[in-house]
Order: sequence, then C-alpha cells, then structure tokens
Amino acid sequence: MPALILTDFTARVVWLGYQPVPVEKLVITAAPLAEMPLTFSGYAGEVHAGLTRPSCSRVLKQHPRDTEIRNVRQLCVVSAEEMAEVARDMGLAEMDYAWVGASLVLEGIPDLTHLPPSSRLQGPDGVTLVVDMENLPCQEPAVTIEKALPGQGKGFKRAAEGKRGVTAWVEREGVLRLGDEMRLHVPAQRAWQPEQTQRKIS
Repeated sequence: MPALILTDFTARVVWLGYQPVPVEKLVITAAPLAEMPLTFSGYAGEVHAGLTRPSCSRVLKQHPRDTEIRNVRQLCVVSAEEMAEVARDMGLAEMDYAWVGASLVLEGIPDLTHLPPSSRLQGPDGVTLVVDMENLPCQEPAVTIEKALPGQGKGFKRAAEGKRGVTAWVEREGVLRLGDEMRLHVPAQRAWQPEQTQRKIS
C-alpha cells in the first residue's frame, strides 16, 4: 500500500534563490537563480547545504547546541500567495523573496505553511523535496527588511505568523527551473489524536 497520496494540487515555481554567505548582523544576503540543481546535500554553494548541520536554537530541547545532526533544513520553501498577504499586512507594495531567505517560492498550493510534515513536492524530472515542518518567523527577515525599507521591518514577525513557509530536504536529486510545475503528495494517515488514544487506554 502506498504511504503517500498524490493530490490534485500543483504549484508553479515562481522564484529560486540561495544564500551564498551566512547571515551577518541579522541581515540576509540572497541571490536569485534561473535554475537550481539539487543533490542529496541541497544546493551547492548555499549556506544551508549539507547532509548534516550543527543543531541550533530550534532543537535545544532535543540536542545541545552545535551537536551534529541530520540536515532537514536544506531549503526554505514559501508560498507566493502567503508572502503577498504578509506584504499587504505590513503595508508593503510587494515582498522581495530574498529578504526572507527563500530557496523556492511556489504559487498554487493553499495554506502551504501548514503542509503535513513528510509531504513531498515533486518536480518534472522527479526531483523530490520532503517537507520537514513549519518555518517559524525569526528576526533576520525583519532586520533585512528594515535595512532595505527603514521603518517597515518591525511588523514582519507578526504579519508572517503562520505564513513563513516550510523547511525541506532533498529526497531525490534533480533540477528545478523557473516555471516548473511541482506536484504535492501527502502522507496517507489521519491526523494525530492523542486525546482519543488516551481515552481508549483508560
């Protein structure tokens, strides 16, 4: 029995980008791409690439800081529609995807930020990304926007809550290009219901 269900949802790649250098003074430096060759380590030259990474503040309850762990944060995937909502709520004419450190911007999947973990996004040549989890709003985009548009950055974290996209890692190598269509596959399981399980046990 297949563990993943192919949905009717497809998305168009409207932006590709990478961060060639680490964040400095909370400012993101990112550059656009026309195509993105992906290996099991992610995109070569991207600061988030690699099979492993040092653990960060997001997983301190699981690992001491800088512990070497599997890298499931190779890519930052955001929704064009959600970013438009964030820009509107901030009073911006538009959102520069480089400001949020986006690797991949997709158009066409509603509520992308809340895709089930382990969902797959598959490109035309079979290149496949696995969704890790929601990417929570952080300070770096706010500072980056503030530097570009003085007085505008402080509203980012509130506006981007629940709309920041997801992190992902490469399950199958291939190439993504602007305009490509990606198909969404979701896990074939019901939502976790711990309360119901506890009632059955008791």
